[in-house]
Amino acid sequence: MELIQLNVSLAIHQGEKVQKKITAFQNLLGELGERKLPEDVITAINAHIKDLNGVTDSTEAYTKELRRKQAKILTILQKKCKIVSKHYYRNLWMVLGMSTFGLPFGVVFGAVTDNMGLLGIGLPIGMCIGIAVGSFMDANAKKEGKQLEFGS
Repeated sequence: MELIQLNVSLAIHQGEKVQKKITAFQNLLGELGERKLPEDVITAINAHIKDLNGVTDSTEAYTKELRRKQAKILTILQKKCKIVSKHYYRNLWMVLGMSTFGLPFGVVFGAVTDNMGLLGIGLPIGMCIGIAVGSFMDANAKKEGKQLEFGS
């Protein structure tokens, strides 16, 4: 089964910003077309593309729907195939590192020095730890062929 192509009418894609978003979405579809994906994933992606092809309201409505469908397709790929976009794990773990490691480090620094103004010192430490962990996971995903060249 093949992926359906995005049907873009000439009336909709007026403007440089809209054109960039359409091009990025088509690049994503092109990259997915080169991969072996399970039938259920292809069916789900095709359903989203059909919905997007049916939008003819306005440029604003089209770009909003384009962004939504792109996010849903990336979520499907991540959940069912473990295929992620560039820097997915880095961005995810940066936030997790700040909340999981950074805040507790900040509380410890503040409690040890009896100055809770140092609470914020742990956030950059946690951010660095999270970025390191996420970058490692991104490198593993790329090595296994589970990373898209598409950057969301």
